[in-house]
Amino acid sequence: MRVLYGRHHVRVFRFGLRLVRNEQLAEDLISEVFLDVWRQAGRFEGRSAVSTWLLGIMRFKALSALRRRTDAELDDETAGSIADTADDPEVTVQKKDTGDALRACLTSLSPEHREIIDLVYYHEKSVEEVAEIVGIPENTVKTRLFYARKKLAVLLQAAGIERGWP
Repeated sequence: MRVLYGRHHVRVFRFGLRLVRNEQLAEDLISEVFLDVWRQAGRFEGRSAVSTWLLGIMRFKALSALRRRTDAELDDETAGSIADTADDPEVTVQKKDTGDALRACLTSLSPEHREIIDLVYYHEKSVEEVAEIVGIPENTVKTRLFYARKKLAVLLQAAGIERGWP
């Protein structure tokens, strides 16, 4: 049993840790896995590798533990201590209005500037990637991005929108 544990515990532990994402829980599960192996070693039929058998046991135990954790109910004290990070209705409306104004201002940009803004900020492309997609030099992308942001700032200010979200 000592040799079996020595050969396989690290791999089985890491597998369990990736599933449960909690080091303490993974340590508890690996103890349960090897305890089950010790109790049920006679049931191993050799149809698969020992490591496969051990990983299968760990997977079953990890999924069972995750189900138990998500089904656990919160007590009132714990539930009350969880902070509500959601925006209040006023902030939500302000964000919606700002988003609407931003979309309207974006449509006022030239097609070339709008395309650069779209690729950089909405599709999260790098300057190099945008240059390749659009077929222009990187410095042209940087210049268009600079002027697009400058024009967008003027348009947003004219629409009464301050920089940043409320």
